Amino acid sequence: MKKVLQQGCSVVMAVLVLLSTISWSVDKHLCMGRVMDISFFSHADDCGMEVALSLLDEDIEKPGCCDDESFVLTGQDDLKLTWSDFDLEQQHFLFAFSTSYLDLFVPLEELPVPHLEYPPPILVRDIHVLDQVFLI
Repeated sequence: MKKVLQQGCSVVMAVLVLLSTISWSVDKHLCMGRVMDISFFSHADDCGMEVALSLLDEDIEKPGCCDDESFVLTGQDDLKLTWSDFDLEQQHFLFAFSTSYLDLFVPLEELPVPHLEYPPPILVRDIHVLDQVFLI
């Protein structure tokens, strides 16, 4: 169970690092205010309106009805964190969390007996036999 949990956490962390370092770009092609094409990581295809307008008579002024919009989200380049990048409260939390987490997996040779140092009480009379109260 411990191995499966560690592998699952490793996969999740690897995916988070991958997604945070990739640069994302989204291109949209708008024709008359309506979205015609959306493309991730490449240029969006046009609707063909420019080709149709170029075939018209050259004397007519061509209205521009198409727009291209682009959105770029740059990924994180610097992934090296140092201990001094954290403030004092974060350092205390990380230290306490790591120590308590690592102490969970320390193997025990034998189970601790909490009452080993204390002797059992001295029985003067056997009260169950005197009162004749028995568990059935």
